[in-house]
Amino acid sequence: MAMEMKGEVVLPADRMTVWTKLNDPEVLKSCINGVQTMERTGENTFAASVKMKIGPVSAAFKGNVELSNIDAPNGYRISGAGEGGIAGFAKGGADVRLTEVPEGTLLSYDVQATVGGKIAQMGARLIDGVAKKTADQFFASFAAACAAEPVVETAV
Repeated sequence: MAMEMKGEVVLPADRMTVWTKLNDPEVLKSCINGVQTMERTGENTFAASVKMKIGPVSAAFKGNVELSNIDAPNGYRISGAGEGGIAGFAKGGADVRLTEVPEGTLLSYDVQATVGGKIAQMGARLIDGVAKKTADQFFASFAAACAAEPVVETAV
């Protein structure tokens, strides 16, 4: 089952701050609901594990994420694929663009994804609803992470 999602969100930080946080696995791990692990495996690759519930199906996915078409600090393509055992699989990608705006940075995204197996049998409405909720939660958490002031340690 294929799905697409487009959107944009204004983040309360300059483009360089947003770019840096988009490339920080610890920030992403803290902002993506259900992420258990996210580790850098190469300059532009990560390994991740995610636990999530879609309707009555709970699944633990393990997979890889790759960044490509990198145009720092303007955007990139993020692609990934994960296996969830009998629950099924998910794979997809998103084009992410960053643009300076008076309020901070406009992040635009265009996502294409495919799911298969038991989760695909849940139906498009349920999966689309979970995907939208997950995206909304990510962007709320990511906006908060971008707005957070860095902690400056001073010597005593």
